Amino acid sequence: MQDLLPFALLCFTSFFTLINPLGVMPVFMTLTADLTPAQRVRTAQKATLVSFITIALFAMGGQLLFSFFHISVNSFRIVGGIIFLLMGMDMLQARLSRIKVGEDDVKTYVEDISVTPLAIPMICGPGALTNAIVLMDDAVSINYELVLFGSIFLVLFVTYWILYFAGGLIKLLGDTGIKVMMRLMGLIIMVIAIEFIVAGIKPIVLDIARQWPQ
Repeated sequence: MQDLLPFALLCFTSFFTLINPLGVMPVFMTLTADLTPAQRVRTAQKATLVSFITIALFAMGGQLLFSFFHISVNSFRIVGGIIFLLMGMDMLQARLSRIKVGEDDVKTYVEDISVTPLAIPMICGPGALTNAIVLMDDAVSINYELVLFGSIFLVLFVTYWILYFAGGLIKLLGDTGIKVMMRLMGLIIMVIAIEFIVAGIKPIVLDIARQWPQ
């Protein structure tokens, strides 16, 4: 139980900062501006559901990808850490990832924007998918796996309610408030990125040291 708590905290904080619901809010409101409140709610529900299924599939099938492409987990950790670091630097400067969609495009996407671009890549982008694969490898038992999937569900549950109240939250936080939250999340994700890079490099260096002629 003592070991599960830090793992659960890592899962929740890393997914929350990578998915970044507060950063998704302005995009969600822009893409759903022409929808009724009921349609906006259904869009948020479908987007979070599709995101959960996608992240869960990547978590469960990540090892198969490793085997098929002969990729080591440590190499993936290093690459994932670099991705997180770049994302964190972007977030630290409060640069929101916005998708430019014209009026005609919004009408075209009105039935499917919950899948693309909201679920993929806005909610479950490469950072979240990488995080799922790496953390699944760190899940040493069924209890850890349950904690991982529970954390993913909890983050997406929170994401849904943030999108549900997006209009009110944006007015409450304002542009300055959202940028402050973005910077805080960016700092957290950069710390996690360094941990991932170190965790990937350390076993590689130790393996090289063991093979080095005495």
